[in-house]
Amino acid sequence: MKGSISVINISFYARVKNVFAKRVAYLASSPLSLWEDQNFILDDSVSADESDSRNFSHSSANLSWDDTSEFVDKSLLIFRNGKADAKVEAIKSMLLKRGWHLNSQNGFDVDVLKSNTTRLLNDLFHETSDAALALYFFNWWKWCMGSEHSIRSTCRMIQILVSGNMNYKAVELLLHLVRSTCKEEGSCDLILQFLSEVHTDKKVLETTCSMLVDCCIKEGKVTMAINLTSQMEHLSIFPSMGVCNSLLHTLLAANQLELAWDFLEKMLSRGMSLNVTIISLFIEKYCSEGNIESGWELLMEMKKHGIIPDIVSYTIVISSLCKGSFLKEATSIMFKIAQLGISPDSVSLSSILDGYCKIGKLEEVINIFKIFKLKLNIFVYNSFLSKLCTDGNMVKASMMFHEISQMGLLPDCVSYTTIIGGFCKKGDINKAYQYFGKMLKSGINPSVTTFTLIIDTCCKSGDFSEAESLFQKMIGEALVPDVVTYNTLMDGYGKKGCLHKVFELLDMMRLVNISPDIVTYNILIHSLVIRGFINEAKDIVDELIRRGYTPDVITYTNVIDGLSRRGNFEEAFLVWFYMSEHRVKPDVVTCSALLNGYCKARRIEEANALFLKMINIGLEPDLILCNTLLHGFCSVGNIDDACKLLNVMVQKGILPNNVTHEALLLGFEKKSVQNPVECATLKLQQVLLRYRAQVNGDDYIAKIPKPII
Repeated sequence: MKGSISVINISFYARVKNVFAKRVAYLASSPLSLWEDQNFILDDSVSADESDSRNFSHSSANLSWDDTSEFVDKSLLIFRNGKADAKVEAIKSMLLKRGWHLNSQNGFDVDVLKSNTTRLLNDLFHETSDAALALYFFNWWKWCMGSEHSIRSTCRMIQILVSGNMNYKAVELLLHLVRSTCKEEGSCDLILQFLSEVHTDKKVLETTCSMLVDCCIKEGKVTMAINLTSQMEHLSIFPSMGVCNSLLHTLLAANQLELAWDFLEKMLSRGMSLNVTIISLFIEKYCSEGNIESGWELLMEMKKHGIIPDIVSYTIVISSLCKGSFLKEATSIMFKIAQLGISPDSVSLSSILDGYCKIGKLEEVINIFKIFKLKLNIFVYNSFLSKLCTDGNMVKASMMFHEISQMGLLPDCVSYTTIIGGFCKKGDINKAYQYFGKMLKSGINPSVTTFTLIIDTCCKSGDFSEAESLFQKMIGEALVPDVVTYNTLMDGYGKKGCLHKVFELLDMMRLVNISPDIVTYNILIHSLVIRGFINEAKDIVDELIRRGYTPDVITYTNVIDGLSRRGNFEEAFLVWFYMSEHRVKPDVVTCSALLNGYCKARRIEEANALFLKMINIGLEPDLILCNTLLHGFCSVGNIDDACKLLNVMVQKGILPNNVTHEALLLGFEKKSVQNPVECATLKLQQVLLRYRAQVNGDDYIAKIPKPII
């Protein structure tokens, strides 16, 4: 591993040793729950919060709420529907065998139901072993009374459902209990207490308690889930392996690494076996944080303790190395696991291949394919195309695209969109349209991204009629423009100054239920600023904050730019300070907006002070910023400070361009020197030659015309 990867700390290593040691020396004090994840099924089509008028299609008796009807009488709950009467009579008959003598011929006595719900459920289930019938009775009573059951009776109903293999319904009831009851710390303990009090079977209790913990996890109540596992230990039970894995995953996702290690140790002390799936969760956590070496060390510890890493655990490390540009190390691991007889999967291979493609080492990709005897597929070619188009090498990209067909492969939507995007980036709209036409002729439907790329190029070239035409064509082909498409058109119209079109598109977005994002509002603010509507732009920023949006650096920069254009520097700095207070760091563009305003107002001393302040807070100036200040110095004839700034620019590796030369020319003209063009050219050559050790300025020197002597 390279030295730049995070080094494992002592506490990590001690923790790993402790966990692997406990794997061997655990206390198997009680048998594990027999309930596993495959039995824990929640029907996603039915919400626990929905009305109880839904059908119970899983009932063995095919009972449904259509069988129930209204009730009358103040003290008796009576069914009037003929079908329902039969079900009621069946329930009454079953309960009569258990000694329940109901004092009404046509119904149930309210007081009996209220005070004996749990006992009635027990007896009905013991007599019939029909969980669906018990659930029918339970829901009918709730429906008639118009109020919730007690937690105690609901807990008993949940356990009856588990006993009757109706776990999906048990989960619905538990979720309802958790949502309505577990609102404060410790409130879920009451559910656990009642589950314990009304249980008749230890295995069923283990299952329902595991379900309870999992429901808390699903509802985001992780602390409650942890507390419940501690309370369950007093009952000599513990969540199932599936729920424990889910809890570990949630803790790690919430950056509760220490708590996850503590819970893992608790799992091992309860007799649960350490396996590759559990350790892979921790490997993924370390790697996702950039601590790849700790992830790798954990993988090695698995091997030392007899746990064989699988392709998933290796792939986590390989993918993380590729993301961190450690391609050599990732490739080495891939070859090692191949030697161990573990075939690399598509994810690990794709990570490495994509990594090499991004850095332009296409020959490495070809070699890997030859070594592993793989065929070049469309994914690899698309990676090649993406790299070439990103680099702007459209000649090779076109050749590569042609090669795809020669290899017997068919370019897909990604292939076409990638090369169209490459030509759009180059501003070659004609070539982009050629490939767009080929795409349509090949019968490949363009994606929203394909259309958006061409629309963007049309907007940048000022062809708004074509951009609108493409936008309408998208809609005509049943493609739904996304927020990026709308933003693209809005940005084009905004820069052109067509505010009415910008607001039309904003209204259209709302009509089709597409929510504007921060980019949308930034475009709107910028459009207002360049038309001089500064107060309206500020109002939008205030409205964004009121609605809970977090304005970014672009939002604030647009407002600062508008204020500085007007010369309202005091208010511009108020916005600057407001940014800092809200931890939004100004960037070089923000500084450029203020600097440009100062220079246009010929307040050069303040511009220079701002420039120095920017450098002091760690911002790196770019060529545009330097040219702005340099032009400001030259505009007032301050050629000495301009030359000092030029030296600083080149020393920092910021090479001058024709704008720099024009600024110097202006400065020498202001000083009324003879031959200002020759002086400006000579000064550029002198500075470039002085710092040629730091900057390779030969190309720039060659381009500067030689002074005529």
